[in-house]
This record gives sequence, C-alpha cells and structure tokens, in this order.
Amino acid sequence: MHQGLYIAATGALNSMYRQDVAANNLANINTPGFKVDSVLVRQRGSAREEAGLGQMASNELLELLGGGVHGLRTHTGHTQGTITQTGNDLDVALQGDGFFVVRAGSDDSGDTLRLTRDGRFSLNSDGMLVNSEGLPVLDDSNDPIKLKAGIRAEIGGDGTIFQGGQRIARLGVLNIADPQSLRKAGASLYAISNGSLDNAQQSSAIVRQGSIEQSSVNPIDAIMAMSAAGKDAESNISMISRYDQLMERAINTFARLA
Repeated sequence: MHQGLYIAATGALNSMYRQDVAANNLANINTPGFKVDSVLVRQRGSAREEAGLGQMASNELLELLGGGVHGLRTHTGHTQGTITQTGNDLDVALQGDGFFVVRAGSDDSGDTLRLTRDGRFSLNSDGMLVNSEGLPVLDDSNDPIKLKAGIRAEIGGDGTIFQGGQRIARLGVLNIADPQSLRKAGASLYAISNGSLDNAQQSSAIVRQGSIEQSSVNPIDAIMAMSAAGKDAESNISMISRYDQLMERAINTFARLA
C-alpha cells in the first residue's frame, strides 16, 4: 500500500508540473519569439534497482511496481514560428536556425550575453540598437550597434545594416549546435554556456526586415495539454485519498483486534 501511495504522489506532482508548463505556454501565445516547452518524464526503477541491490527482492510482486515517474529536464521546441510583417524598419525576424545576440550586462568574468528570436528592435536615446527590454543588440563582432537617428536603416538578408548607402554593421546571428543546451532566462531570452558559445557559428538564416516571428505555441495543443494534465492530477490525488482511507481503516481494524 505504501508503494502505491508513493507512485500516486509522484504522478500527482508531475501532472501538476505539466499543467504549470502548459499554462505558461498558453500565457505566451502572443509573445514574439517564444518557443513552446514540453515536459518529459521517465519511469523510475524499483528501489532495489536504483540502490543497485541486484536480485535481492523482498517481494517480487511489489518490486514490479517500480518507483513511479521521474521528471526530466523541460524540453524546448525550437520550431520556426509564423513570420508576420509589421512595417517597422527596425523589426527583424529570422527565417531559419539561429539567434540574435544581446548584452544583458557584465561581471568579473566578462560580458553576459543572451540569445533571442524576438527581433523587436528600436533605438534608445543614445542611438544604440536595443531589443524590447532595452538591451544592446550586438553585431557579428559582439559590439553594440549605433545608428543615426532620422535616417532609414536598410537591413539585408544576411543581416548587414546600411544607412544612406553606407554599411554600418552586420547583425550577430549565431547558430547553436545543440539548442537544448540553452536555458530560458525570461523575456524570450536564452542564457548560453561558455562551451556552447565557443562552438557557435554565424548563422546562415535569412534576416527579414519589417517582420517579427510570432510565438510557436499552438493554442489548441496548449489547452488540451493543460486539460489532460489537470485530469491526471485529479486522478492521482483521488488515488492518494483512497489510499489514505484504506490506511485509516486498516489502522482502526488492527487497533480493535489488539
């Protein structure tokens, strides 16, 4: 009975986490550059297997129950989102694999870089090209990009920026060999490890001026995932309640017999 209670508890916890992830996806359905998350789980082995006790089984039938489910790292799907036109010259979208690079600050170890697919750019009061959070957008040499106010910027498919026919800079667009190594840092930004950054290469993605990439969340899928996770959580919690009732009945019965 204790084993069944534990399995139901792990199932409830994982179901509630799946519900939270689905709710977050749904909340970001209109967030440009947002990528959908999904929860992966695996079946845990029995206590004997996880402890490495070999064939020493106290009860063969109970050992077959396993240890419930174990949540793995949340998986982010980097599928291309729909590209829509905005008419804003400083809005850009990537068609293909890759990420824009922004500087989130600096510390003793150097610059803190972030990656993003959200290309809603603008100029700040100093003429620096910044993203929607006000962070400097970097060129292919990881330097900030400064533009002249009042002069239309033309951005080519390779990310090169021109003003008045003069080349200003080229947008830094990095291709990451393993996008799953990235960690979401909020505001459609991704933190990148030094190892992944060292192996990053300039992307061949096409830069689309006057456009943004929409969220990759499918609203129907997100609603169905949240509903399914909620039902699974209710079922596991109901099972826990049933086990609690059985345990109470067993205790009361044995107490009377004693």
